[in-house]
Amino acid sequence: MTLDRPMYRVKRHLLGKPLTTERVSEEKLSNRTALGVLASDCISSSAYGSEEMLRVLVPVVGTAAFTMVMPVTGAILLVLLLLTLCYSDVVTIYTRAGGSYVVARENFGPDVAQVAAVALLVDYIVTVAVQVSAGTNALISLAHLAGNGWTGLDHLQLPVSVAVIVLLAYGNLRGVREAGRMFALPAYLFMAAIGLVLFMAAVRAATGGLPQADLSAPGVVPLGTPGDGWLYGASLFIVLRSFANGGSSLTGLEAISNGISAFREPQGRNARRTLIAMSCVLAVLVLGVSTLAHYTHAVPYIDGTPTVIAQEARLAFGSGTVGTAGLVFVQLSTALVLYTGANTPFTDFPFLASFVAQDRFLPRLLTRRGHRLAFSNGIIALAVLSLALLLATGASVDKLVALYAIGVFTAFAMAGSGLTAYHLRRREPLRRVKITVNMLAAIISAAVVLIFAVTKFTEGAWLVVVVFPLGVWALIRINREYRHEAAALQRLPTGADRPRARRHRVFVLVETLDLATLKALRYAHELRPDRVQAVHLAVDEAHARRLSAVWESTSATSVELELVACPDRRLRHAMRELALRTTQGGETSLTVLVPRRMYTNVLGKLLHRGTGETMARALGQLPHVAVTILPFDASRAVQLLESGHAPELD
Repeated sequence: MTLDRPMYRVKRHLLGKPLTTERVSEEKLSNRTALGVLASDCISSSAYGSEEMLRVLVPVVGTAAFTMVMPVTGAILLVLLLLTLCYSDVVTIYTRAGGSYVVARENFGPDVAQVAAVALLVDYIVTVAVQVSAGTNALISLAHLAGNGWTGLDHLQLPVSVAVIVLLAYGNLRGVREAGRMFALPAYLFMAAIGLVLFMAAVRAATGGLPQADLSAPGVVPLGTPGDGWLYGASLFIVLRSFANGGSSLTGLEAISNGISAFREPQGRNARRTLIAMSCVLAVLVLGVSTLAHYTHAVPYIDGTPTVIAQEARLAFGSGTVGTAGLVFVQLSTALVLYTGANTPFTDFPFLASFVAQDRFLPRLLTRRGHRLAFSNGIIALAVLSLALLLATGASVDKLVALYAIGVFTAFAMAGSGLTAYHLRRREPLRRVKITVNMLAAIISAAVVLIFAVTKFTEGAWLVVVVFPLGVWALIRINREYRHEAAALQRLPTGADRPRARRHRVFVLVETLDLATLKALRYAHELRPDRVQAVHLAVDEAHARRLSAVWESTSATSVELELVACPDRRLRHAMRELALRTTQGGETSLTVLVPRRMYTNVLGKLLHRGTGETMARALGQLPHVAVTILPFDASRAVQLLESGHAPELD
């Protein structure tokens, strides 16, 4: 006979058979799978990074934006090089999940490390919302360009994005290996698709057949004039805003260091190889998309669709049947990689949260592995928070990008500064080179955070600026509570587990005389107290008299029944007063047993709503009082009686 509860059977059906803890070592990713799973967030950022640069430049400097996008892209690639060298150092030295968090903790202490923890946790939440929203944009763009007039699909942006987040959470709850198999392929399809676009564009450009986009099409971002952007020093501000927006292309670079625990041994070497491969692919994609935008003048649209990358695919492939097939391939690949890029936080957020929880800065329940060895609580928390953000912003990529890069570049700055401190304390080969690289990475990342906070403050970045200190305070507050609990344990005297009261009494709360009450009375005797007493809180005098008469006439128990008057119907107050009188003086300890009747059918639950938990909370705070809730399977007892068997009290 199975004892599985209905909800467990549902979970087993949805998620599959539970995996044993010994299988953790088997749930690891190969380098190829890890590149698809952990790097999809970073690689897919190239789908909108260049577009976000143009979204700032085009309204101010007009067609000059397509020239300016190249030096801005070059600056971003320089930052990519520095961060790749920095994080190669991270995964080589620190081979546990945590990335910049563990770097900051080891070099600056646990309190300062919470800045990195909050930065990464916020970044992962925003990443899920941004990637999913951008993926839906890619599908809507496909409808715009190849759907024969299907242009009224913008209303599907939010519901489709919500559905994708739910699907991602479900896939990850099934476990690491299945998540890898499910989410690795789209990254490679996207690489192939953009590679094909770049190749076709190069062929058409070489033959003089590469067209340019229509800058006067309805819905495009209005073109500014070059002179407007250079007045009153506005040029520097615009370039910095463009650079900050383009910095979203680098988000996800930290994913490998945060998910290093998912790699096979040797973890450090495998993670480093995957990181370098990911950075090289990202550099090619970002440079390629920006270069195409430079030549084709693909311009962002006000409502976000069609996207720049969709326009580039259309211009590269043409408008024929073959061109439409190529466009469909590119857009579907882009949508898939963006959706699966949102899967990277579902891999890294739970790992990081469990790591922070082990340091007692987050609730311990985040350290528990679930049904399929995934950190289920972290996955569910990420899904709920990202869904809330998605609903708050209406799944708008433009609104979400304003919240995006602050978190990840703060983490970059913490990693670079932590490694600088690490190498300053050691004498090793290439010490000066490593110090210089990591210091530059930290300074530039901090500068990007400042640029983003200032230039995007009114566009939503203020929210992240406010959340950061509150988040750090909350984590430190949780840690303080855990430390207080540990300190209280240390202050206890020797032999604190021994009883200090001379007498021990047990009260059994009685609602009616039934099998649940008899089971509680039997358990009370097994505690070997000085006295066992049944207590009924008399709210209804007539019911109390009937219960007293039945109690005196039965031979099932020899325990006395005490009726406690409760005319004001304040059950907890009456029981609290009785407990205080019983334990007055500190020489008597009291155990209160509260029978709780359990029913498997809905009708039984509705007809017998227990008050055991509320009574336990009211009494559990009193000194010298312990409360125990005793569950009793009433439904099974009824079934045994109906089948002619004697009910069980054990």
